[in-house]
Amino acid sequence: MEMIKKFIRDEEGATAIEYGLLAGLISVVIITAVTNVGVELDRIFDLIDTELAKAVLGGGA
Repeated sequence: MEMIKKFIRDEEGATAIEYGLLAGLISVVIITAVTNVGVELDRIFDLIDTELAKAVLGGGA
């Protein structure tokens, strides 16, 4: 009976789960941030490509 009471009071597993959830949340935030940066860089490089094409073809200011 004492063993069951000790098992019920043990919070070590709960702490590990909390750390796992926290690590998962941090991973999601990092992935989202990196994806957003990638999309923005793609937009910037497209703009640069467009402006360079204009300059090469003589359409630039």
